[in-house]
Order: sequence, then structure tokens, then C-alpha cells
Amino acid sequence: MTAAQLLDRLDGVRATGPDRWLARCPAHEDRTPSLSIRELDDGRVLLHDFGGCGAADVVAALGLELKDLFPDWPHDNRIKPPSSRIPAADALAALDHEVHVVAIIGADILAHQTIDQPTWDRLARAVHQIGDTRALITPLKIKGTQ
Repeated sequence: MTAAQLLDRLDGVRATGPDRWLARCPAHEDRTPSLSIRELDDGRVLLHDFGGCGAADVVAALGLELKDLFPDWPHDNRIKPPSSRIPAADALAALDHEVHVVAIIGADILAHQTIDQPTWDRLARAVHQIGDTRALITPLKIKGTQ
């Protein structure tokens, strides 16, 4: 399956760069795009949901299997697939959304508004996602620091 075929099954798709997109995750109620999609030169399609869903959950929600994300290629032990990280632009876009969630709920707290349990749960998920996203972005080395 190509990335184009996968993107046809998703909602809220927008390009973030060459062969890179964000879309709403089909495995959970996603109001804003949290699913990062990337197609590699060898045809593999990589998925990462900043909302916390695993790739298996995402493809299952689309009626697919993980193997559908990989083209037929020799599985020789001598061939090592290239490693790839989530593009920083995709991670920052998802991080931006979660920061807005924290800011909105924080403003409600500062205004002494009553916060219901689903809102507390969403705040906890946003904080968790910010931590997870931070771990995906390779830290910059600053001269004189470890």
C-alpha cells in the first residue's frame, strides 16, 4: 500500500513536507490531526500517533494490517532497514496542539472554573503527550553542556 492509498482512507490530511503528512487518527476521537504519516524512498509507510495510539491500532481501525505498510522486499538478514525518526516539524505541530490544550485548561483553572473529570483526564493526556513528543525530538547539543 502506498502512502497515497492510506491517505485516501484518512480525514483531516495535510502535507507537512515532501512525503510527510498529518491526519486525524482513526483509532481515537481526534479533533485535530495527531497522526504523522511518512513514506520512505523504499516504499515503507511510517505511522506515529501523538495521541498515543499504536500503529497496529491505527491500521486496524482502517481495516488493514501492519504488513500493508511495507512493500514486498527481501527479508534477508544482511539487509538492515534504514532507521528513521519522526520529522521534527510533525512532532512540533502535535506538540503545539497539546500546549494549547494545557493553556486553555490552565486558564480555566486560573479563572477558578470547576474542572470536570474528562477535562482533568484530557489535561493529564496532554502532559503525557508533551513528554512523549519531547523524547522523540533529538536534543540539541549546546556548546559547554552535556
